[in-house]
Amino acid sequence: MLTLLPKKINFPPNSFDAAYAIEATVHAPSLEGVYSQIFRVLKPGGVFGVYEWVMTDAYDDSNEHHRNIRLGIERGSGIANMVPRKEALEAMKKAGFVVEHEEDLAQRNVSPIADRRPWYAPLAGDWRGAQTLGDFFGVLRMSSVGRVGVGILLRSLETLGLAPLGSAETAAELSAGADALVAGGREGLFTPMYLMVARKPVSGAS
Repeated sequence: MLTLLPKKINFPPNSFDAAYAIEATVHAPSLEGVYSQIFRVLKPGGVFGVYEWVMTDAYDDSNEHHRNIRLGIERGSGIANMVPRKEALEAMKKAGFVVEHEEDLAQRNVSPIADRRPWYAPLAGDWRGAQTLGDFFGVLRMSSVGRVGVGILLRSLETLGLAPLGSAETAAELSAGADALVAGGREGLFTPMYLMVARKPVSGAS
């Protein structure tokens, strides 16, 4: 099973039975490029499953508001270029895979006993989303009060030489990225839960 996906995979062709990536390949400069590397090292008939970050079909690149949300997510999450769902699916096919299943799991209906909170709830700073002690501290950190407190603490630690310079600025960038993630989730423009399961063909595989 292949789990580590660097820019160039230094394994011989046809080495692995299966591979998976969870919220990782979005950081690659090109989805087609990284998918092609995975295709190369899989054996014929091998399966690749990926949990991808993408913009949804509702995203309109000509809409400045939509574009600002995407850029905010990219900046706050260290992503070079986050593509729409259709482009991710096309990249998988261009790499040579046969896609057997694709689905935005964020849109899947949940059962009455499942966690009904949206995926972005922990980032929203909404007290209504807190169900456990861990949730409480997470919500506190993401609330406006928590963000101001963390900023003051980090700037103080920087002044005392106990934290690297730029720590407060980095925290602010991450918070802005979280705001963009929440906006993208609430408006249905972004999903971190796009699942694709694909197979390397047995015939004609290199």
